[in-house]
Amino acid sequence: MANLVVLQQKQPSFSLLPASLSDFNGARLHTQIQLKRKVWKPKGALHVSASSTKKILIMGGTRFIGVFLSRLLVKEGHQVTLFTRGKTPITKQLPGEADKDYADFSSKILHLKGDRKDFEFVKSSLSAEGFDVVYDINGREAVEVEPILDALPNLEQYIYCSSAGVYLKTDLPPHFETDAVDPKSRHKGKLETESLLESKGVNWTSVRPVYIYGPLNYNPVEEWFFHRLKAGRPIPVPNSGIQITQLGHVKDLATAFVQVLGNEKASKQVFNISGDKYVTFDGLAKACAKAAGFPEPEIIHYNPKEFDFGKKKAFPFRDQHFFASVEKAKSVLGWKPEFDLVEGLADSYNLDFGRGTFRKEADFSTDDLILGKSLVLT
Repeated sequence: MANLVVLQQKQPSFSLLPASLSDFNGARLHTQIQLKRKVWKPKGALHVSASSTKKILIMGGTRFIGVFLSRLLVKEGHQVTLFTRGKTPITKQLPGEADKDYADFSSKILHLKGDRKDFEFVKSSLSAEGFDVVYDINGREAVEVEPILDALPNLEQYIYCSSAGVYLKTDLPPHFETDAVDPKSRHKGKLETESLLESKGVNWTSVRPVYIYGPLNYNPVEEWFFHRLKAGRPIPVPNSGIQITQLGHVKDLATAFVQVLGNEKASKQVFNISGDKYVTFDGLAKACAKAAGFPEPEIIHYNPKEFDFGKKKAFPFRDQHFFASVEKAKSVLGWKPEFDLVEGLADSYNLDFGRGTFRKEADFSTDDLILGKSLVLT
C-alpha cells in the first residue's frame, strides 16, 4: 500500500510509507458453507465506470462500504485516496480475498490523514491534490461538505452516500426518489447536503440506501439475529412481526456507486439502492437462520409499549414499514443486485460472524426483560 500521509499543518507535506500488516493477513475461510453463496469477484456490471482514469478521493473508506468500493475503483484502474483520521489500518485483507489481489490493492491505495472537521486543513490539502471525483461515504452535515467543494473548483463529480431515512413516513410505500422528505429526520444533515450540492451547481449524484448488510457491517443488523441464533435463544420481534422492511448487500451498493461514476444519466440524480425484494421482520429472522444453517427460530412477539428499555435498543430496525423502490437505478443505470436475501445473509455469515468476528458483543438484557414478562402478543 502506498500511504500518502499528510500532517495537519498550514503547508501540508506528503510522504510514501509502506503498508502496515493487517490482522486479516493470510486469513482464509474454513467455516463450512451452509448454502451456495456469491464469491466476491467483480462481474460485467463493474466495468461501466468512466472511460478515463480518475483521481478519486473517498471520504472515509476503511470500515464497511468504502472497503468494497475502494477495491472496485482500484480494479477499474483509478487512483484512489482515502481521507481518514488514521485511527484504523488503511487496508485489511478480507476473508476469502486472494493474497495476490490484496497485495495489488494495498500497493496502490493512497491515504490522506486528517480530520474532515478541520476545514482549513481540508481546503489546503485537497486543493494541493486536485481530485477529479469525490465519494463522500461518511458525510453527515452540509457544513462538512462545503470546504471540499471550495477546495476543488474543477471537480468533475461529487458522489454522496445519503440515506432512505430522509423520506417522510408514508401510507403509500414503497418510497420513490420523488417522494416527500422529512426535514426533521435524524438524517436531515444529509438532506441539507443534497440541497447544498444542488445550490452549488456541481455535478452530483446522491445514493440513498435502505438498510445495508454484509461482511464487516458495523451496524447490528444481521449480527443481532446471528447472536441469538448461535445462542439458541428465541428471537423477540416487536408487535405482529409482519412489518415490511428491506435490506441491500454492501457489495451491491458498492457496484451501484461505481456505476454512477462518469455516468451522464446519473448527473444531479438521486437513486434508491437496496435489495430487489422486501421482507417482514419474522421473515428476516427465518432468513438469517436459513442462511447460517440454524434451525428455524422461535419468534416471540411483544408490545414495546409495555416495556421500559431505557436507552437500550431492543430491536435493530425501526418498528414500521420501511422500504424503497429501486426501479429507477435498474432502469436508468442498468444496475441490479446480485444477491438475493438468503444468499447475501449467507455471504455475510460465512465471511464474518461464522468465522468468529463481529463488531458488538451479544447483549440479551432487553430480551430477558421481554421473555420474563407475560405481556406478549400471541
